[in-house]
Amino acid sequence: MSQRPQALFAMAAENVPQVFPPEVLARLRESVDIDPALVAQDFTDPRVLDTLARTEILVTGWGCPRLDEAVLDAAPRLRAVLHSAGSVKSFATPGIWRRGIAVSSAAAANALPVAEYTLAMILLAGKDVMAARDRMRTSRTSSGWGIVPGIGNYGRRVGVIGASRIGRRVLELLRPFDLRPALTDPYAGEEEAAALGVPLLPLDDLLRTSGIVTVHAPETPETHHLIGRRELALMPDGAVLINTARGALVDHDALVAELRAGRLSAILDVTDPEPLPADSPLYDLPGAFITPHLAGSQGNELARLGLTVAEEAERLLAGGNPAYAVDPAALERAA
Repeated sequence: MSQRPQALFAMAAENVPQVFPPEVLARLRESVDIDPALVAQDFTDPRVLDTLARTEILVTGWGCPRLDEAVLDAAPRLRAVLHSAGSVKSFATPGIWRRGIAVSSAAAANALPVAEYTLAMILLAGKDVMAARDRMRTSRTSSGWGIVPGIGNYGRRVGVIGASRIGRRVLELLRPFDLRPALTDPYAGEEEAAALGVPLLPLDDLLRTSGIVTVHAPETPETHHLIGRRELALMPDGAVLINTARGALVDHDALVAELRAGRLSAILDVTDPEPLPADSPLYDLPGAFITPHLAGSQGNELARLGLTVAEEAERLLAGGNPAYAVDPAALERAA
């Protein structure tokens, strides 16, 4: 390639070496001229502004400043924003699309570890692993081998809330198992559910009939406390709620009441608020299994996000379109 287009990182500087380790950065730099030592954490730095004036591709990530009209005016050559994380809502503005700038997201890549975490938790919850661990920790004994009624993953109904990227991937991962997944999503139709190989149920019916419910809907005004006191009451005794989406989708006060009663269990990788305050009862309640927002890309999984950006840059330079373009019309109901 005779001349590589100018690119610029715009994110929290500490994320660059995590998301773009040496081998991934090298691949990205085969396509674009980008300096990992120059990272736009705001757009007031003279060096950043000088580079921004020549930038054709902006590589964004967690901590990206808002791309308002002033920033876009300072980037007259900008033709693509390649986001090395999931949602672009925190920084993308309508002016980006008005100017015909392509926007791509690594949300599909970030969905993979979330779905894997969810699959693992579904299988463990079906065997009552978390509660059994707690019982052994308390009793310091083991009853030895014996039949445990009421547990198991044969024929158990798993209710998936949301046909999002993650929800769809969870359904794919569940196919090899003898579980009975079902889907609820107000934007999904019967044909779409059939293509995913699952029945489409109203939310109430899904809650009533599922031994495990996993939440994969976006956080919007409509989904705030989507799972509240009424919805939790519909779940059968002994059911498990898994949330890897956003904490505010679940009414925590209502959930705490169910956990205190011992009727339900919950696996929460996200909470409301996040992080939980030190005095939250969720830390100590039996039936509550809390992890610190680990489901999304972590550790070596971050390189997958950077690789997605490098591949998108290669497509653009070859004259193609981004494979993971963000649809501005779908932003309101996206994560």
